[in-house]
Amino acid sequence: MFTDQKNVAVKICGITQEQQARDIISLGADALGINFWPKSKRYLPIDQAAVWLPSMRDQTTLVAVMVNPDATTIDTIIDQHLVHILQLHGDESPEDVSALQERGCHVIKALQVRDRDSLSQIGRYPCETILLDAYNPGLYGGAGETFPWDLAVIAQDMFPDKRLILSGGLTPLNIAEAIRATHPAAVDVASGVESAPGIKDLALVREFIEQARLSAH
Repeated sequence: MFTDQKNVAVKICGITQEQQARDIISLGADALGINFWPKSKRYLPIDQAAVWLPSMRDQTTLVAVMVNPDATTIDTIIDQHLVHILQLHGDESPEDVSALQERGCHVIKALQVRDRDSLSQIGRYPCETILLDAYNPGLYGGAGETFPWDLAVIAQDMFPDKRLILSGGLTPLNIAEAIRATHPAAVDVASGVESAPGIKDLALVREFIEQARLSAH
């Protein structure tokens, strides 16, 4: 999976169009996030995604972004082999994650970071990879806000066996600083490279990836 590589991996999230997906792959993204949460501004219905996602499975890592998904949604995504990884942004419990792993799924659990005390929840989840996002009560990611990056450093010290993905408010202008400050396994961006929700600005995507690559050396 994309977080297993030595360099900082780049995930572009909230892809809604096939051609944009292909263009972003060609720009060097390590993973694409497809949002299957109906309340998201970047929502893509499963039946629409199923038309073109399978053809990209061999080209990049595909991640299903979900919030408190029901069993039918999960079964459909798994049975149709639409993605490689399930990324959970809701109130899913450690037991929920464990059950998915027992089904052979690769899981990323997204957690909102408010302060140092909020980092303790990381240790309760059995998945290796944790996405750290800004604290937004009532929201489940995609708000484009940052959190104090020093908390990501503390989190890595607290849980050295976890692979951390940095998210929240990242842009081409701050990604280099963010990587140098936190040394994450991967970075995740959605609104920071968009011209409108779900529509990526390919020039910003290219700059984001280039800056991420440069800062990792």
